[in-house]
Amino acid sequence: MNILIVGSGGREHALGWKLSQSQSVNKVYYCPGNGGTINNLPYSIIDFSKIMSFAIKNNCLVVVGPEEPLTKGIVNELSDRISIFGPTLEATRLEASKSFAKQFMKQNNISTPEFTSFSDPEKAKDFVYNTDKSLVIKADGLAAGKGVVVCENKEDALNAIDSIMIRKNFGNSGNVIVIEERLFGEEVSLIGISDGNTIIPMATAQDHKRIYDNNTGPNTGGMGSFSPSNIIPIDSFNDIINKIMKKTIHAMKKNNTPFVGFLYAGLMIEKDTQKPYVLEYNVRMGDPECQPLMMRMKSDLFNYIKCSISGTLDTLPPLEWYENAAVCVVMAEKGYPSTFEKRNVIHGLNSTFGDNIKIFHAGTLRNDNEVLTDGGRVLGVTALGKDLTHARLEAYEAVKKIHWGKNREYYRKDIGLNG
Repeated sequence: MNILIVGSGGREHALGWKLSQSQSVNKVYYCPGNGGTINNLPYSIIDFSKIMSFAIKNNCLVVVGPEEPLTKGIVNELSDRISIFGPTLEATRLEASKSFAKQFMKQNNISTPEFTSFSDPEKAKDFVYNTDKSLVIKADGLAAGKGVVVCENKEDALNAIDSIMIRKNFGNSGNVIVIEERLFGEEVSLIGISDGNTIIPMATAQDHKRIYDNNTGPNTGGMGSFSPSNIIPIDSFNDIINKIMKKTIHAMKKNNTPFVGFLYAGLMIEKDTQKPYVLEYNVRMGDPECQPLMMRMKSDLFNYIKCSISGTLDTLPPLEWYENAAVCVVMAEKGYPSTFEKRNVIHGLNSTFGDNIKIFHAGTLRNDNEVLTDGGRVLGVTALGKDLTHARLEAYEAVKKIHWGKNREYYRKDIGLNG
């Protein structure tokens, strides 16, 4: 069987790289792919009819990477004709609406910070004026990972309300906001693969969302990640699976919106109590968490995706992982996540890298024999090492070999430092 990966980011490059290693997979196509992928198709990720026609003609199982086609109903439209991996439009509300997700968690006794939703900016500001709690302001809809503002004071919160609801920096995604109590602790990503009845967890990973070192500055789509994370105590892992991941899947089924695909729970392990709270759901694999997870995964991912689609995940064993640690350092264009240049020629991609290094492309395109920057997050330089320290060293040594423009590349220096 062939695979068609829908998407163009580092996540999609990593998924295709891993799936291509399966003995059951003949060829991997990408729609539209990027400068580091091959067998790219010139279709939009929301051109469902062309995706379906190509998949039928070329015997492809379709794996959907990003949230946009999922939240526009690609699975609903195509699943009667082709094998496609991902949640339905109804199930994607877990990510597409933060207010829906928060109410879902509250109704199903899944631990999450206290929250209130607002559609009126003046009422939201009144709430800010009258609370003494530390706050996080979130755009209700999709915002490419940038619609969350962690506030240091009331002024930050009021500015966030203006930015999201009045200036509409995230468009209609900011028509409603969620104001959430800010917790303090460590964030960790837990991702599982589900067939609607069963969920099989992946290894833990940790993302670095904020743009600057020491987790400062605005949120981004992710500036780097590592796996495994030691934030979740070993004796608490199964408890989290049962009380969060399995409970979510069972509640979705009970609501007649069974969840098939990658379910991502962004967790906060609260500093004082060590209690886990769900900050958000994603209805797809995390990016850049995907990159180190695919490097560490020992099992054949294709088998798990196939059984997820057929509803037979309960016939498979737990996923196996290499004991190595993996670190992904995202190289971005200076100015991201605000304004940044494009079309800078990337140098150093043909440098000598060891077998334990993989350069996953994200915001790139190929022009003849050159690879150019084509987005904010450009590359995910990912390394395996015997432990986190060695993986970090390997990743940053590889990063030093790559550059573009006049020192236009930017990356955080502390990825995995406190793992």
